Amino acid sequence: MSWTEFHQESEREAVEAHAALQRGNVAQAKAHFTSAARAEANALDSIGADKPRTLGITAVSAASLWYKAGELQTSEQTAYRALAISGIPAFATQELRELLQVIWNESAQAEAGIKFIPGQVIVSVKGGEVVTGGAPLELILSKVQTVQSIFFRTAEFMKHMPLRKKGPPTREIQEQFRPWLFQSVPGSYQFAVAIQKPAQSELFPTDDPEPEAVTEVFLSILRAAGDAPDEELKDVVPDTAYRETFLKMTRNLAPTGKSFSQMEIRGAGDRKPIVLSPESRKAISEVLRPAKATAADDASEIVLAGVLRALDLDKDWLEISVDGTHKRVTGVGEAVDDVIGPMVNHRVTVRARTKGKGLEFIDIEQDE
Repeated sequence: MSWTEFHQESEREAVEAHAALQRGNVAQAKAHFTSAARAEANALDSIGADKPRTLGITAVSAASLWYKAGELQTSEQTAYRALAISGIPAFATQELRELLQVIWNESAQAEAGIKFIPGQVIVSVKGGEVVTGGAPLELILSKVQTVQSIFFRTAEFMKHMPLRKKGPPTREIQEQFRPWLFQSVPGSYQFAVAIQKPAQSELFPTDDPEPEAVTEVFLSILRAAGDAPDEELKDVVPDTAYRETFLKMTRNLAPTGKSFSQMEIRGAGDRKPIVLSPESRKAISEVLRPAKATAADDASEIVLAGVLRALDLDKDWLEISVDGTHKRVTGVGEAVDDVIGPMVNHRVTVRARTKGKGLEFIDIEQDE
């Protein structure tokens, strides 16, 4: 068989593997990933150094598929063998080093006696004030908190729980899908997120989603929200309330272009990242705009830029300080608290419309 035939076979098996993960069938997914890895390893053996880009892509793919199949030692050996090839492209070197860091992290986790599900999520923040290996602490803390919230929301969505408007996730959700933060290879500023396996999984119902499946759906939601928030996300998240919440959380991750210019999110071993940019943020905001806004509504709309000082969702208001003047906006009731709560004491932009002598809430975004 030729490189093309081996590679096509690998792609078919990988597609089946991801589909199995979406269905929550982890064992079947691993079997398909193993078949995909074998085919890609054969493709790697069938190509010479005269095609460096194809060689680099195939090497990264083979090592990544062995990793996804849970064969960490084979993945590590494949990565080392590829890095030793003279003339392998710089992009492949970087991606293989990132994969090795993930493998080393998992080895360290195993030695510590803490078990994590295979497949970390790598988040990269680039541009603006971000430098190689460093970024403003407040910026990173905000993004880490949002990533954690999206993980919990994904688990709740998959368990068909009613949309949580107030308070933290249940203790069961926090224990079953507990995210950890790990270092990654510096490329701008990067960190990796892994989900800890519950210590006593038998305590949880057998029809609960597997943590591996939650990670796959988490990535699918972010990809759809970033690439096609108007249509594609409806297929991934049919529930309107959940879809709106995921859109607002994804928008909170996306840059405005002031502090940083791009965020990339991908599963360990995935070559194509989810890319969030200022354009992504604008596209999501357009989808979130009220569908039935009238000309009168548009004429009465105002934008307030300032610091969110107070918030009471039960009493249906928020207060924003604009140039030293406090403005109260009402009608916030449908907001979800882990979307808007982290914005308190941070710079925000609030869209509202004038209603009599007061202001009625439309939307809120955190500034950078």
